[in-house]
Amino acid sequence: MSESSLWSLLLVMTVAALAPIASRLVPGRPPQVLFLILGGMVIGPSVLGWADAVDIELLSGLGLGFLFLLAGHELDPRMLRERAGTQALLAWGVSAALAVLVVGGLEYLGYVKAFVPVAIALTTTALGTLLPILREQQMLAGPFGRYVFAAGAVGELLPILAISLFLGAYDSWWEALIIASIAGLALLLAWLHKHATSQSTLRITVVLLLALLLITENFGIEAALGAFFAGMVLRQTSSAEGNQEFEDKLDAVGYGFFIPVFFVSSGMGLDLQSILNSPGRLLAFFVLLLVVRGVPAILIYRKTLGPRQRVEMMFLTATALPLLVALSEIGLQSGVMLPENAAALVGAGVLSIAIFPFVAARLHRPVGQRPVRDPRVP
Repeated sequence: MSESSLWSLLLVMTVAALAPIASRLVPGRPPQVLFLILGGMVIGPSVLGWADAVDIELLSGLGLGFLFLLAGHELDPRMLRERAGTQALLAWGVSAALAVLVVGGLEYLGYVKAFVPVAIALTTTALGTLLPILREQQMLAGPFGRYVFAAGAVGELLPILAISLFLGAYDSWWEALIIASIAGLALLLAWLHKHATSQSTLRITVVLLLALLLITENFGIEAALGAFFAGMVLRQTSSAEGNQEFEDKLDAVGYGFFIPVFFVSSGMGLDLQSILNSPGRLLAFFVLLLVVRGVPAILIYRKTLGPRQRVEMMFLTATALPLLVALSEIGLQSGVMLPENAAALVGAGVLSIAIFPFVAARLHRPVGQRPVRDPRVP
């Protein structure tokens, strides 16, 4: 590892170490991920220029993989067959229809060039990012928690499938081969989990994520899909007896190291100059995230959730970031997305992470109740 890479990693981990401290000191306890991204912006090329995201690209890719794997590990597929799951699917379908109409209009006006990536982006929910925040704010307990989790899982899984289907970089038979290899790796991992210690399984999990990165070259979207699927398989096949120890270690490695690196790297890669040149684009995408992804919850859940809970659901489902980063990279690499729109889309995701969960938590928390602090980094 070069001196430049070591210096960048040192700065990134310094930001990661300071983020939870900053979160505790700021009134209202904003999510730690906000400070991870802001710290990355400060040390990155757009501000101080002390560190470069290229130096930690591999670790950032693993962080993205861990984010989706942990989200998949939390998901119980049976939930999607319950009322919470069917309503989540219906709400996402409404969001997808709205996204097609809205982005189609923007493309007609010349505001958007990359129709498919932007339309998919407006239907995403950052479940992996939300999980630690929701735990900390005690929002996953009871029936409401199941509705939130189902909505988040659908808002993460279906956009991943849409990206693989509409933006895949491979021929159809290559695509099928890649997905089949991912499934095989995940099943192998699950079988080994039954016959190994939690420490060995954790090492095998890292091997799986590295294999996914190698297969898809620079954590393509199939890696995110594969990581999510692997997490689901692990949940279904892991033994209840040793599962807690494995989960604790998985959380410690993921939230303690790799995932913070991904978020700091996201901040480092944010093009602040493009955002400053066109702030209206950022605000437009920020509002569209809420309208296209969040507002359908007000209608769909009217018979199952109270008015306040539906507003909470609106803000939570509109929270997005990891897939926005991936979609922006895909759009830029393919040359179909305007650089200013890519920067504004990621910037809107950063704003959604900073604002929407905070508002939802304030609505959810009874007067005088204090949340239980979760030490994990979102």
